[in-house]
Amino acid sequence: MNRELRVAVIGAGHLGRIHAKLISQVDGARLVAVCDPVQAACQAVADTHGVAAHSDYRDVIEDIDAAIIAAPTDYHADIASTLIKAGKHLMVEKPLAAESDDARRLALMASTRNVVLQVGHVERFNPAFTALEEFGVDVKYVEATRASRFPGRCLDVGVVMDLMILDLDLVLSLTQSAVRSISASGISVVSDHEDIAEARIEFECGMVANLKASRVSPLPARDMTLFSPAGFAQIDFGKPSLATVRASETLSTRQFDLNEQTDTPLSYADTLFGEHLQCEVNELQPRNAILDELHDFVISVESGSSPIVDGSAGARAVRVAGSILDAIDERAWYSYAGADERGPLAIPRRRVGQPTKRESAGTPARRAA
Repeated sequence: MNRELRVAVIGAGHLGRIHAKLISQVDGARLVAVCDPVQAACQAVADTHGVAAHSDYRDVIEDIDAAIIAAPTDYHADIASTLIKAGKHLMVEKPLAAESDDARRLALMASTRNVVLQVGHVERFNPAFTALEEFGVDVKYVEATRASRFPGRCLDVGVVMDLMILDLDLVLSLTQSAVRSISASGISVVSDHEDIAEARIEFECGMVANLKASRVSPLPARDMTLFSPAGFAQIDFGKPSLATVRASETLSTRQFDLNEQTDTPLSYADTLFGEHLQCEVNELQPRNAILDELHDFVISVESGSSPIVDGSAGARAVRVAGSILDAIDERAWYSYAGADERGPLAIPRRRVGQPTKRESAGTPARRAA
């Protein structure tokens, strides 16, 4: 493509505003329209960038080459399907769709029509994760924690589709192995969906991942630890930083015997890390991962290549996230749990001796006759 890629941003919310600002910084792309049925929000973003505002994205189909979909998740499938049929290249914010079948269908449509479909799993572009490639270990166990304060947005989905899916995508990028089993639990705190969740995923290759996510945390967290027989790595996505520990051949081949090395294990720590566990901490230069993501999108369109996070990767993440949500829905919080004691909206039982709401309010409880 010799001319600039004409791009519309669909959705004028938080992420839509960010994409509208950044896409104009990408060589080979030009923002031409902002679309959102909320007129005031749409017009504000459009005026900021001097482009047209439209309440209906279908009005601009003939005037664009590509679109960035930053609308609520429930609308992703319908919007993306319409635009793919029209031959438009898409960057769709995560998750690709609310339902696994829709996500799979979108990935297949884009592939058969030779349309670029990128999914906004932005942590793939985080310098701490990209630096992990140089570490080059065979990961067998992953722990990840992602937490934020209550965002007041993205409430059409729970924390699994909102936050956990970012770490889930990273884990899935480490292996093509099928999922063997999933156990999960989650609970609603303030929304109609799970606001806190944890999941344990076991893969056929033997890899295990424990993921935790919360969107009602007083303190933010974005970290991941990856273990292998040859060493482990700790990622802080926020800083960003990557700390690695490489095991010596003696350790990794299980030839190390602590009892043969020392009679006083408590004083052996310095020697252990000096001779057998090589530590390295890399404080990395922060980058705008969303901007890098958009560069990858435009380059993929221009070159006809597949983006780093394509439709099939996005669909796989939705499929496994859906299985996590199924496990959360089936979670019983008590032995012999009733229907209202299962899943994220379970009603907690009153402990013996715990006052009722009436008693807590100071109203005398009615005596039994």
